[in-house]
Amino acid sequence: MPRVPGAPSRRSIIKTAAAVAAGLAAPAVLRVRSAYAAYPDRPIKFVVANTPGGPSDIVGRIVAAALQQSTGKTFVIENRGGAGGNLGMEYVAHSDPDGYTVLLGTTAFSVNYSLYNELPFDPMKDFVAVSDVGGSPNIFLIKPDLPTKTMKDFVALARSSPEKYNASVPPIGTTPQLQMALLKVKEKLPNLEEVVFKGGGDAVAALLAGTVQICSGSVAPSVAHIKSGALRGLAVCSEQRWAELPDVPTMIESGYPDFVFATDAMLLAPAKTPPENVKWLETETLKVLNSPEMKDKMFQNGFLVRAKDGKACWTRLTKEMDQFKQIIDQAGIKKL
Repeated sequence: MPRVPGAPSRRSIIKTAAAVAAGLAAPAVLRVRSAYAAYPDRPIKFVVANTPGGPSDIVGRIVAAALQQSTGKTFVIENRGGAGGNLGMEYVAHSDPDGYTVLLGTTAFSVNYSLYNELPFDPMKDFVAVSDVGGSPNIFLIKPDLPTKTMKDFVALARSSPEKYNASVPPIGTTPQLQMALLKVKEKLPNLEEVVFKGGGDAVAALLAGTVQICSGSVAPSVAHIKSGALRGLAVCSEQRWAELPDVPTMIESGYPDFVFATDAMLLAPAKTPPENVKWLETETLKVLNSPEMKDKMFQNGFLVRAKDGKACWTRLTKEMDQFKQIIDQAGIKKL
């Protein structure tokens, strides 16, 4: 059929259609790119599954502040303690998987997998690891006026007058609580009463107030009190003495082979969080953790930085689940 004079050619029609299609597609592409570039465009919440003042709260606030300064974005801390950390972990597991709610997890994540008969979340399926953060060795604390200088001395006192001695511990399933339970089994101290608190800071406060005679806790919330003379470190549960507390012997030196416990911290996000958001968090977190200033600040607060990516973090967590199951069985701790 002959082309009508003045009518657009077939070639020009195809070009016009292509241009229109490209114009329609462009906004969609831009929307996708802008959505990616926008993250994070509102505050990111780090949920600490313990009360304020404990080791996880301390490290969470240090990391959040460093990230805020480094990225110019807003990071906030929300404490959700209770049920051995399960309340906070459940809250994050069931939060919107958008990268704006992140768990500042502790070793309780690995412990609770074997300690509880039933959990309100699935540790293996409901989370994705962002990065490892660091660890703080555990410690046994007493007040300076207690007439004992070594762990063996304290054990002798507790045996002679069991009604006079109580121990403060963080929630059941935390490594400080597990190490106290294991000590009681090893030294046959069934009458040494454990007073369980919602967080490590509360457990230390009870010792300061004289409510208990010994505290099983973490170095992180204890260093300042030891340096001030308000508390005395009886033994640190690491392979080597803590550099800031050179006078405090290890449990190994005190006659307890392989008695090594720590409180570790890591960042975990809901499982279906967009991979690009997880990657942004991982990259920015590792960047601040690897700075000399951050390492020094963490150390001054009782933590050693462990700057490892999400894959390495997840490998460690799954390995620890088996290790803590063995400890729980050895200590004879009943499942909750």
